[in-house]
Amino acid sequence: MFFDINIALLYMVIFLIIFLAASIRVLREYQRAVIFTLGRYTGTKGPGLIILVPFIQQMVRVDLRTIVLDVPTQDVISRDNVSVQVNAVVYFRVVEPEKAIIQVEDFHDATSQLAQTTLRSVLGGHELDEMLVERERLNYDIQEILDKQTDAWGIKISNVEIKHIDLNESMVRAIAKQAEAERERRAKVINAKGEVEASENLLLAAEMLSKNDLGIQLRYLQTMSDISSDKTNTIVFPFPTDFSKFFKGAMKE
Repeated sequence: MFFDINIALLYMVIFLIIFLAASIRVLREYQRAVIFTLGRYTGTKGPGLIILVPFIQQMVRVDLRTIVLDVPTQDVISRDNVSVQVNAVVYFRVVEPEKAIIQVEDFHDATSQLAQTTLRSVLGGHELDEMLVERERLNYDIQEILDKQTDAWGIKISNVEIKHIDLNESMVRAIAKQAEAERERRAKVINAKGEVEASENLLLAAEMLSKNDLGIQLRYLQTMSDISSDKTNTIVFPFPTDFSKFFKGAMKE
């Protein structure tokens, strides 16, 4: 009889241990538990110690930390028909655990698929130059679209970053040629502007000298000084216009 009582107590202790192990859960600070009672959602608990009714209640753990989602490389055709390969990274977190579990089967996979299609859709509506230059604006556009789409899933998209835009070798050579042509065009424009400014300044100087005979003489002397300092075998003497007037007057007499 005494032996039977001990066995019964042992069974009770074992049952109690199993019951406690099945009913007690400890959640960390960044975790939440979505509780289902007989299949119905009955609340969200955590963090800390929570107690469940075995076989009646089940829970699903949800991590509230920011998740870094690497978007696989996507083939994108730009608006100007250039084929590029683009990959990105998406930062998101769960803000409403019950929606993330109830409204979508696998919120991580769903967010990944949505990010891939959105990336192709947004970048496909822009030209290649815009992809390369306005990357920050494109990041914001993708983030805004994703954030609206995932709001029903209880997910907040905090940031989107386009990592790489890869071009094929022929397109890289074409862009290099275009950049070189652009540099040559700018050099020619700058040179032409310099010629125009120089001619305008020469014209202005000529007008100023024509109004003052003394200024012409001073310019003549300065020119003679510059010629004398030049170490060449040939010396050219400027012939003042006043001398020609003098000779013309003498010939008339």
